[in-house]
Amino acid sequence: MNEISQILDAVANGDRQAGAALMPLMYTELRRLAAAQMAHERPGQTLNATALVHEAYLRLVASPSRERGEEPQFANRGHFFAAAAEAMRRILIDSVRRKKSVKHGGGRLRVPLDEAQGITESPDELLALDDALTRFAVEEPAKAELVKLRFFAGLSTPEAAAALGVSVATAERWWTFARAWLFADLGDHDDDEK
Repeated sequence: MNEISQILDAVANGDRQAGAALMPLMYTELRRLAAAQMAHERPGQTLNATALVHEAYLRLVASPSRERGEEPQFANRGHFFAAAAEAMRRILIDSVRRKKSVKHGGGRLRVPLDEAQGITESPDELLALDDALTRFAVEEPAKAELVKLRFFAGLSTPEAAAALGVSVATAERWWTFARAWLFADLGDHDDDEK
């Protein structure tokens, strides 16, 4: 059992000092995940790994229970990673939506300074992926969580499998299925717009 899991168990058993020790470890894990995620983004992003981790950290620790003086509750390491992936996903999507708004120059063509490409080609593609992932989560919630962990948190297949509590082979099958489903869904929606 790793250190985060041990501390989560202590917090669940009512140890308030364990909650104080959990926050720095959570921040370290979030920093690692954010750095991995931002390595896949296009150059020139105004949102960097530090900003992403700070936003995700604030979203994870800011909750109604926190306002009542309670520590955030995560059932296990997998729950923590799922919450972190969801927080990072929402932050990245909010950032894209904000940049697309007219107020922030959304109508202007952005030209990269070099040829390096991220996971998606444009903010429109990231928004389309988010919409497709939302539809996918209705049909296949566990597989959608895998996509979030892989795509938005930057976890490897073995890390995502461990976070979800499934075998690596199962995670690989889910990943193959999810990519095919999302590719088909995105293609269908591209055809609808033409």
